[in-house]
Amino acid sequence: MTLDNGKISENILKRSVIKRIKTRRDDIISSACPGGDFAAIDIKDDTSLVMTTDTVTGDIKDIGIFAVNKAVNNIAVSGALVIGIMLAMILPEGSDEGDIKKIMSQADLLCKELNVDIIGGHTEVSGSVKEPVITVTGIGSVKKNRLLGKKRTVPGDDVVITKWIGIEGTVIMVNEREDELLKRFSAPFIDTARGFSGFLSVLKDAEAVKDLEVHSMHDASTGGIFSALWETAGAAGCGIRVDLKSIPVKQETIEISEYFGISPYEMLSGGAMVITCANGTDVVRALGENGINAAIVGKITDDNDRIVFNGEEKRFLEPPRGDEIYKVIKREI
Repeated sequence: MTLDNGKISENILKRSVIKRIKTRRDDIISSACPGGDFAAIDIKDDTSLVMTTDTVTGDIKDIGIFAVNKAVNNIAVSGALVIGIMLAMILPEGSDEGDIKKIMSQADLLCKELNVDIIGGHTEVSGSVKEPVITVTGIGSVKKNRLLGKKRTVPGDDVVITKWIGIEGTVIMVNEREDELLKRFSAPFIDTARGFSGFLSVLKDAEAVKDLEVHSMHDASTGGIFSALWETAGAAGCGIRVDLKSIPVKQETIEISEYFGISPYEMLSGGAMVITCANGTDVVRALGENGINAAIVGKITDDNDRIVFNGEEKRFLEPPRGDEIYKVIKREI
């Protein structure tokens, strides 16, 4: 079977990846699973090491920033303190030293802002790739009793979404198709959408709710918010009910998505975080006090149904199947 661009489907992941992993050490607390953002390793009596890895591919603007955010966000949703990252870069033939400097400058600038160290990695040029491939590994630590995971989610939990969905995809579309978009939208409109890049980290979101009864957090990146909601419920072994009209989305994202004929609900949404918690009102209040937009959008249920309501209409969520961004940007990101 030929695979589509982007993250492989959940079914293929289960049968061709997860089922092939036979070794399970006793000191691994949390390991590979569908929708899993991180792995946790028992290193001391009261501390766990948390790790994650992600890849960004393509000659996209600010690729270093997107790569760092993906890894840092995956560590942050575990409840851990992010310590450092490792960057591995494979550049295509014809690249020059300036390309390396640009990517590293982008990554280092964001790491400085987030107080995260770049502690190692690997860099090479290869004729096997046509565009840059950056793999970033994130490393953090957390007290065992503070480690989060979707399996802590229980029926009755509120479902909260932070910031706005689709902002990651919006930034990429603006950067990649700016000339075309300027024929339809004003320059200030495009500049506002480009400014969403400042919202792609969830470190502050996680910090704002660390002392509340939060059961899980999930960065809504590839596949968009529908994918993130599916994965949150699936990993918890629960159902979910969500009100579509409650999901926060920027008008710029809606209009740009409509222009390209894609769904903002199934598009890269890094920076928006799905939180399951005992009291969504307290969580939304804490986030607001820290200047972070958030909304209660639904509930975790005691069945296996994963439903989104839009007024009287309802749709059942389906397993993630790629990302809408690939209809606009014809390559992996």
